[in-house]
Amino acid sequence: MQLIWLRSDLRLHDNTALSAAAARGPTVAVYLLSPEQWLVHDDAPCKVDFWLRNLQRLSAALGERNIPLLIRHAATWDQAPNVLLKLCQELQIQGLHCNDEYGIHESRRDAAVAEKLENNGIGFHNYLDQLLFQPGSVLTQSGTYFQVFSQFRKVCYSRLHGSLPALVNAPRVQAPMALKADPVPQQVEGFARPSQSLRDLWPAGEDQARERLERFADAQIDYYQSERDFPAKPGTSQLSPYLAAGVVSPRQCLHAALQANQGEFDSGSVGAVTWINELLWREFYKHILVGYPRVSRHRAFRPETEAVAWRHAPDELAAWQEARTGLPIIDAAMRQLLETGWMHNRLRMVVAMFLTKNLLLDWREGERFFMRHLIDGDLAANNGGWQWSSSTGTDSAPYFRIFNPLSQSQKFDSEGRFIKHWLPQLAALNKKDVHNPAAMGGLFGVADYPAPIVNLSQSRERALAAFKSLPPRMDAGAGHE
Repeated sequence: MQLIWLRSDLRLHDNTALSAAAARGPTVAVYLLSPEQWLVHDDAPCKVDFWLRNLQRLSAALGERNIPLLIRHAATWDQAPNVLLKLCQELQIQGLHCNDEYGIHESRRDAAVAEKLENNGIGFHNYLDQLLFQPGSVLTQSGTYFQVFSQFRKVCYSRLHGSLPALVNAPRVQAPMALKADPVPQQVEGFARPSQSLRDLWPAGEDQARERLERFADAQIDYYQSERDFPAKPGTSQLSPYLAAGVVSPRQCLHAALQANQGEFDSGSVGAVTWINELLWREFYKHILVGYPRVSRHRAFRPETEAVAWRHAPDELAAWQEARTGLPIIDAAMRQLLETGWMHNRLRMVVAMFLTKNLLLDWREGERFFMRHLIDGDLAANNGGWQWSSSTGTDSAPYFRIFNPLSQSQKFDSEGRFIKHWLPQLAALNKKDVHNPAAMGGLFGVADYPAPIVNLSQSRERALAAFKSLPPRMDAGAGHE
């Protein structure tokens, strides 16, 4: 008997560990509920709800192949080795199969489970699945992890040209077994159920994910490069929640993009190439997680930036969190996050730079807040994005590049459609005034909209001074753990 331990790979098709387990013999699946660990990791209630909804769909799909899905509790991951050993012994499991995960806590958990099982004569088999390349296999000529995305991407492209990762087969129907699947809970203690309107935006199940992928590849990918920066347009795939939970695989995404682009990686449709680059950005940040474990520990990738004198301004932080900054593009973006569990990627950069540069507040505050609200919350991508915007990370924006929220708003939401959707109190303003109501001097019609909490030009100078005073740039490999 084989056991597939499901984590962030909630799908039947193109699931490496599931396919490998089923090829060895009769297979049972298990999922561990770890609410205390999820709280420690700031996982959002809407994300946990999304996991549970996808688990329900997956349980039904596995059931059609006579693979029962069992639910076990391991409140924190340090309980996982004993919980899994007990289950393996009860079911006389010969081997446990799982797909690799990459945070430092995930790596330690898996090492502890492997040791516990192998000490008791049970095989532990782990697989590359949520990435296209094994971390440690894409390195510089000196044998170190890449710190610059463009160089990383170049090596990835050359590898993909030589050998495209193949999709793996779904498990076949196996003989029925007496073991019955456990019911998947509707809710987990500590995580409130999100609104029905939010749930409706993100329907669960592989079929939904693949339909979204196919629709994007067929109808939108050619326009991706030209439309992805405009938040009022449906220019992005909105597949990130499904990728984060493993309801769709990066291999499936890559194959769909290549099919839409006649098999081309770096020619043909600029939109398809740009989207493939986004898949590789996701890859890059997960490799960084492995190569530089300190970023899993709330530490800056660039060590000298730990010396930035971040301000303590709880009222300004709360205004940012609650969409009360008085800058419409910032507040509209934060409203989108609070109500949908998702934020347009261009706006993630804009609001992150506003927090870390204009307010000079620690990027870790923003990273944590995002994780607590994002349905697609992913440690590597979220950390990478926040460190890029705050100029503390790998390949990051130079500290003197500070997005101006007003010019970003005018450029990417020129008609004010996005702003007016999320801030209806500004709906009566014309397309010029909607970006900066404060310039109207509190005229009638925007009385219920706050004045800006910060002067953009003065705060920009403050941020430049804070970064200029840092010690010289250190080798990012220094302090490697």
